[in-house]
Amino acid sequence: MTEMARALMLQGTGSDVGKSLLVAGLCRALVRRGLTVRPFKPQNMSNNAAVTPDGGEIGRAQALQARACGVPPSVHMNPVLLKPQSDVGAQVVVHGRVHGNARAADYQSRKGELLGAVLDSFARLRAEADIVVVEGAGSPAEVNLRAGDIANMGFACAADVPVVLVGDIDRGGVIASLVGTHALLAAEERARVKGFLINKFRGDVRLFDGGLRVIEERTGWRGFGVVPWLREAALLPAEDAVALDTWRTRAGGPIRVAVPMLSRISNFDDFDPLALEPEVSLAMVPPGRPLPGDADLIVLPGSKATIADLAFLRAQGWDVDLAAHRRRGGRVLGICGGYQMLGRRIADPDGIEGPPGEAAGLGLLDVDTVLSGPKVLTETAGVEVATGAAVHGYEMHMGRTAGPDGARPMLRLDGGGVDGAVSADGRVAGCYLHGLFGADGFRAAFVKALGGSGAGGLAYDATVEQALDSLADRLEECVDVDGLLGVAEPR
Repeated sequence: MTEMARALMLQGTGSDVGKSLLVAGLCRALVRRGLTVRPFKPQNMSNNAAVTPDGGEIGRAQALQARACGVPPSVHMNPVLLKPQSDVGAQVVVHGRVHGNARAADYQSRKGELLGAVLDSFARLRAEADIVVVEGAGSPAEVNLRAGDIANMGFACAADVPVVLVGDIDRGGVIASLVGTHALLAAEERARVKGFLINKFRGDVRLFDGGLRVIEERTGWRGFGVVPWLREAALLPAEDAVALDTWRTRAGGPIRVAVPMLSRISNFDDFDPLALEPEVSLAMVPPGRPLPGDADLIVLPGSKATIADLAFLRAQGWDVDLAAHRRRGGRVLGICGGYQMLGRRIADPDGIEGPPGEAAGLGLLDVDTVLSGPKVLTETAGVEVATGAAVHGYEMHMGRTAGPDGARPMLRLDGGGVDGAVSADGRVAGCYLHGLFGADGFRAAFVKALGGSGAGGLAYDATVEQALDSLADRLEECVDVDGLLGVAEPR
C-alpha cells in the first residue's frame, strides 16, 4: 500500500490572525528543505481571487501559497470559494466554477453537501505531494456553525488531519482566545490539536514565557513557537478586505493616487505594486471621507456587485468628487467593475449580481455594459496602446462593454484582441485586466505619464519572491518546523 503524504492544518482563533501568511512561509520553508509541497484551503470567503491556468478561480491567498511552493495554482487548492455580493448572500464557486448564489442562512444548511468535493480535491493534492499544508477559515470555536462544517474541524476530522492553532497576540487576549477555544471544542477535536503558534508578537519574546506556560498548562497543547511581527507581510498580496484597515495610506513620493473603498471591493491587490512604487503615495479612501482634491489619479477598483457599488459610490458623494477631479484635469482609471461604472449605463437583465435592473453610469466613458454570462476567467497578456509597454494579468468578470470610446482601446491583447476604452482627451481610461500594475515596464510608463521620472524603482515579481524567502527564513528561526513535520506524519 502506498503511504499517504503528510498533512498539517493551521487553524486560527479568529479571522485575520495570519494563517494565510504563515502557510505561505511554511510552504516556502518546506520546499527549500527539498519537499514537494501543496497548499490547501477547503473553504474560503474572499472577493480577492486569482485565475488558474485551467480557467478556474480560487482565493488569492492560495495562489500566493502555490507560488511559495513553486507550482501553478490549481482549483483543487481551494475547492469552495464564497464571494460576498451582499451582507447576506454570496456567489458560490466550486472547483473554480460558479455553482450559484446562496443566502448565508441557506448556505449553512447546504455546505455539508460540498464535503465530497473538498475531500476529492484534498486527495488529489495529497497524491502529488510529500506534504499538504492546510489553512482553516475563521475559528473552529464558532460552535454555532459546526454542523456541516467543511472549513475547520469538520474537514480535519473527515480527512484525519492534525491541527495547529494560531493565535494573534497583537489584537490582545491571545491567552483567553486559545484557552477559550480549547474549552469550546469537543473532546475529539481537542485531541486533534497538536499545539499552537503565537503570531504577530512585538518586542522581547521572553516577556511572554509566562503566557506560554499558562496556555500549555490550561490546554495540554504544545507551543511550537512565537512568530514576530513580519515586515514581509507588507510586500505580499493581501486577501481579506480587513487588511485594508491596516494601510489606508502608503506614503511614498509626490504622485498621489486615490482608490475609493467600495462596499464590495474585489481584487484590491491590483494596487499593491503601485503602492510600493517609490514615487507614488497611494490612499485607500474609506466610506465617509471625500476623495482627495489634490489626487493626480483616481482609480475605481473591481467590485463583486457593480450596480450596488455604483449606488454606494454615489451615496458617499464620490461621484461629485470625481466630476470635480475631472474638471480640474485629473486622470481616472477604472479596472473591471470600476471600468463598467465609468460608462453611460450598466444593465443586469438576468439578475446576475442582484435584482434585475439597470443603472446610469458615471458617464466618463462613452460605453455601455450588459452583465451576462458566461463568466470570463482567463490569463491575459498584451500591450498598452499608448506606450507599447507590455502588460499581463487576468480577466475575471461577467458582462460585455462596448461603445464609441471602445474604438480607442486601452490595451491590445496577444492574439489580436483589444480591451478597454479611452476618452477622447486620453485622461479617462478603463479595462478588464486585473494585475496590470504587476508589469514593471507598464507601471514605470504609467507613473511617468502622471508626472514621475519613469525610471522605475521596483522589480515587483522579484520583490515578492524575496519576501517569501525572507518569510521562510524568519519561520525557520522562530518556529519548531521539525516539530511541525513530526506531528504531520500520516497515521
